[in-house]
Amino acid sequence: MFGLFKKKSTSATTPLADYGFVSVDLHSHVLPGIDDGAQTVEDSAVLIREMMDMGIKKIIATPHVMADYYRNNAQTINAALATLRQHLTSEGIDVEIEAAAEHYFDEFFMNLIDTDALMLINNKYVLFEMSFASKPHNVLPTVNKLTEKELIPIMAHPERYPYFTVQEAEQLRSWGCRMQINTISLTGYYGKGVKESAEAFIDAGLVDFISSDMHHPRHAEALRNALKMPYLAKLRDSGALQNSSLL
Repeated sequence: MFGLFKKKSTSATTPLADYGFVSVDLHSHVLPGIDDGAQTVEDSAVLIREMMDMGIKKIIATPHVMADYYRNNAQTINAALATLRQHLTSEGIDVEIEAAAEHYFDEFFMNLIDTDALMLINNKYVLFEMSFASKPHNVLPTVNKLTEKELIPIMAHPERYPYFTVQEAEQLRSWGCRMQINTISLTGYYGKGVKESAEAFIDAGLVDFISSDMHHPRHAEALRNALKMPYLAKLRDSGALQNSSLL
């Protein structure tokens, strides 16, 4: 499908120094021991130091909430956040860190919407992800339900869904959904197709947020490599990114 995307050329650019222009990372898995990200507070500290060294000023941890694998809730997430904050203080790591969730688009997600039990970013943004295999049938109605509650849905890494097109992203954005790509997608970390998809979304002006989706040190290395990517500079220069509004 990616052959349908019309890719514009980008001129060579000087590598970016850091992510100071982003300021806020709103999608990461740095809370210890509650999903497939950091497993210990020491792991968390390693990842957070890397992010800070690259210019990130505020981290919003978003552990998975999935009915079948990671049935996290406000209690488990806030407990892990408190443990992490205590460790960071003891290590002299001074960073603003909050927590929300990356909600998986399943029946459990629908229940959380209906019961007002979502873990929100800045009290209004709902980060969600979909299956990598097949598109849910009720994405638009769910986006409408969230916006009717005066919430703003953010689709996590749309470039990683092989079935999801630029046209569908345009439609969802017109209904109030925002798009967050993984910065490391621009390096080819997830493969050539995902890289081309991320570039197509940028070319179409559909990217509202970028984030690390940090799980482990390999992601940190790829995040640093992404600073060399011309499409990251293009995105910065577009002025479209909303990350810093979350400060």
